[in-house]
Amino acid sequence: MPTARQALLDAALRALDDRPWRAVRMVDVAALAGVSRQTLYNEFGTKGGLAGALLRRAADGYLAGVDRALTAPAPDRPAAVALWTVRAARQDVLVKALLTGYWAEGLPRPERLPGSGGRTGGRTPPAPEELLALVRDRMVAVSPGAAAWRCEIALRLALSCVIVPVPGDDAADSRALGLVREGVRAAVPADLSGPIRTAGGRSPR
Repeated sequence: MPTARQALLDAALRALDDRPWRAVRMVDVAALAGVSRQTLYNEFGTKGGLAGALLRRAADGYLAGVDRALTAPAPDRPAAVALWTVRAARQDVLVKALLTGYWAEGLPRPERLPGSGGRTGGRTPPAPEELLALVRDRMVAVSPGAAAWRCEIALRLALSCVIVPVPGDDAADSRALGLVREGVRAAVPADLSGPIRTAGGRSPR
């Protein structure tokens, strides 16, 4: 049985399906969840806190999918994560916004304020560069010897397919996966020498 918090987050998503976030009222979310408005305020404090919790749950769900993808055989892990990234962004507009930083009209947006714990909805949702770094580091951690820059290139190519989607569904996934694989090969040939700098300016070697 879902907790009151889970029920409220599910209710907020249902409300968001019907109207833009600016038109979603706290009283309507509480009614959809079958709890009192006071329970809603006790859990999230404000509408901004509710938005932050929705986005945090979307980010956590995406990262859980990354962990599942990383159970693939070692050579296929970057491709599996890239494919999950493309699919997750297609299925969930909140995941797409978190990955790209583009907040379409009508979506809740993160409030990046200090001290955002407790009644304001918990942890602050990660910015796109933070989310990419989390995924890259997880990929490297489960693949000893994998270069961080190879993992990051695979992710950035997947994100390019998120930003400009390949038309279709299954065929689009195959094309996106092919683009990621070929792009990594072209960008980092086996005989490449010399240090390569990441976006942060550090050599990954």
